[in-house]
Amino acid sequence: MGTSCMNILLLHNYYQQPGGEDQVFEAEKALLKRAGHQVLTYERHNDEIKTYSLAQKLGLVKRTLWAKDSAQAIRDILKRERPDVAHFHNTFLLISPSAYYACWEARVPVIQTLHNYRLLCPAATFFRSGQVCENCLSNTPPWPGVAHGCWRSSRAKTAVVAMMLAVHRWLKTWEKQVHLYIAPTEFARRKFIEGGLPAEKIVVKPNFVDSDELQVTNDEWRKGKRGYALFVGRLSPEKGVRTLLRAWQKTKEIPLKVVGDGPLMGEVQAFLEREGLEGVEVLGHREREEVLRLMRGAWFLVFPSEWYEGFPLTIAEAFACGVPVIASRLGAMAEIVEDGRTGLHFEPGNSEDLVAKVEWAWTHPKEMQEMGQEARREYEEKYTAERNYEMLMEIYQRAMEEARSGG
Repeated sequence: MGTSCMNILLLHNYYQQPGGEDQVFEAEKALLKRAGHQVLTYERHNDEIKTYSLAQKLGLVKRTLWAKDSAQAIRDILKRERPDVAHFHNTFLLISPSAYYACWEARVPVIQTLHNYRLLCPAATFFRSGQVCENCLSNTPPWPGVAHGCWRSSRAKTAVVAMMLAVHRWLKTWEKQVHLYIAPTEFARRKFIEGGLPAEKIVVKPNFVDSDELQVTNDEWRKGKRGYALFVGRLSPEKGVRTLLRAWQKTKEIPLKVVGDGPLMGEVQAFLEREGLEGVEVLGHREREEVLRLMRGAWFLVFPSEWYEGFPLTIAEAFACGVPVIASRLGAMAEIVEDGRTGLHFEPGNSEDLVAKVEWAWTHPKEMQEMGQEARREYEEKYTAERNYEMLMEIYQRAMEEARSGG
């Protein structure tokens, strides 16, 4: 069947706190609709749990393992609509892996995007106590995560996730019920292979930024103005916020705009007031249009994250705007940002190294302008909607072929 008229079922479980996964789901849905496909969706939201009775909340343990209502609803959609593929973004925790089995019963190919590391780590982050942690990578069940209460700082809640991971590992759900996995980077692909997923089932497709959302001409570059450094992200420990603050203690003359909110907001504000860092402007949450406007005026983006990340859309947005990125030499960041070409690397958590890279960037306008041009070129080659659509169609076709051959 040609790709011009596919019938595609997209499935996604929203978390209580919005994030990049939701943004990618919405972007891919819009992309497929724009290309003329019939797009069906099955969506659940973890906010539903707030309305649950005590009995329903007690039943969450069981439904995390196997959500009968979600599986039945999906069976009904499959029977009625007969989609060509079922593409899952997130199943945790109201959809559950039971949905894969419903698709297999209906002989519908299953694709799962690996937005985070949930299949290998109860917390989904490989991050604990301020540093990378892989203690659960080769453990089934992932007891270290339970012992440390890695999910929501609760041993009991983490045990529920660990049980789900262990049961479906033993059932070989991850091996047998999914035709293809989509990893956003080669780094993530290698990590999932190390964690036991079949290498032949994991393909790499990055996220994308739709150029229609961007005014890609960066006036600041053309005028030679340095503008400011920019941080965009959640104000939380794993995002390297404390490393960022320590760096700006030492490089006070370089203006910095901080966009985002999160649990460290109070700490950030208190630190700036105590240290007298008047050149650091905390803007809080901003709508996407405003964030992109700020991006276009930035001299460079600082991305000091201290966990592996999935695929940071913020970096792709910076590239689309012709803005180089100073990023931690870690995980996805080290792969996406090429040191010396599209940005600079620094040692994760090392504020002294970050200071050195920031000050070099601020005092080398010619080199940074060239990096900005390379960043834009990287975007055009890898992260446009058009390129992403081609890759997605190839993945769907391959999944359909796998299903036809009994894979």
